[in-house]
Amino acid sequence: MEIYEQETKLYKSLMHPARLAILDLLREGEACVCHMEATFGHRQAYISQQLMVLRDAGLVEDRRDGLNIYYRVIRPEIFAVLDAMRKVTGIRTSAAKPKRNACACPNCAEESIGKLIEI
Repeated sequence: MEIYEQETKLYKSLMHPARLAILDLLREGEACVCHMEATFGHRQAYISQQLMVLRDAGLVEDRRDGLNIYYRVIRPEIFAVLDAMRKVTGIRTSAAKPKRNACACPNCAEESIGKLIEI
């Protein structure tokens, strides 16, 4: 049974709605924790707790840029697993795509300024 332990650890990391939502958000690229707060409406501590599980499972990694911490998926194969699960459950992948909300991070501020300049 030892051969299944790593696989079980990965499955357990996927067994939480917040972690699935985080992975769906990161499907589009890296995001800061404050971005996840704005998108999901959860406190930073809760999101960080869920990210720790995903990091321990080897699915995401972080980088610090000043006061902000950005996360990205380092095992994009996980999206094929999520898509396969959704085929079994009948949930469309596009239906599980969270809408990114702007936050106060420098990246969102730059995007907002860029949009204002285009107008």
